[in-house]
Amino acid sequence: MEYRQISDDYSVSGQIQPQDIAAIKDAGFKTVICNRPDNEQPGQPSADSIKAAAEAAGLAFRYIPVISGQLTMDNVEDQAQALDDLEGPVFAYCRSGARSANLYGLIQQRG
Repeated sequence: MEYRQISDDYSVSGQIQPQDIAAIKDAGFKTVICNRPDNEQPGQPSADSIKAAAEAAGLAFRYIPVISGQLTMDNVEDQAQALDDLEGPVFAYCRSGARSANLYGLIQQRG
């Protein structure tokens, strides 16, 4: 599993599997955020399956689905609230990592 560090407390990745949670925890992450809507692509694991694995490993989890090409200010506000509420470092994922990275960039622009 590869991920890209965006800041000291925020990294992004493409789709993960429940079995990736152990490596995410071992890398020091405290929170996982899913920005990929369920059923976006056949065969992708559900957010609930990732949530169950994350919580079983002692990690926080938040589901903030962003439809590809349709990022909204509500998505940005929800992500910003999650970053305020949850312990970092945060591991956020979507299909490729782009939506998760874009959300973070927009949060930073907002101040």
